[in-house]
Order: sequence, then structure tokens, then C-alpha cells
Amino acid sequence: MQQQQHLNTAPNLEAPDDFYEALIEAHQGLSTEESNAYNARLVLVLANHIGSLAVLREALDAAK
Repeated sequence: MQQQQHLNTAPNLEAPDDFYEALIEAHQGLSTEESNAYNARLVLVLANHIGSLAVLREALDAAK
């Protein structure tokens, strides 16, 4: 039986400043359209990693 998962909204990044820097660097040289497309792909990759529709719905609500 699979355990019910919930969105973790507590601070959980091991190096948040480093992640932010890497994210900004990933957008360097991209046009607005390319940047938006990159963000969409990143969201889909991370959503696939999470895997749980219930958790993803919580994230969608939390991001509003």
C-alpha cells in the first residue's frame, strides 16, 4: 500500500542560494520566450520527479 504524500512547504533545499544562482545562470542569454519555455520544461521535469498528482495539485494551489 502506497503511503499518502503531502507537499513539503518547509525549507528543504540544502543550498538555496546555490540553486538560485544556478537557475539564474541557466537563463543567461535566453530570450523571454526561450526563458519561459525553459521554465515550462523544468516544471515538467520536476513534476515527473514528484510523480504524485495529489502533491502536484497541492503545489499548484500553494503557488497561487
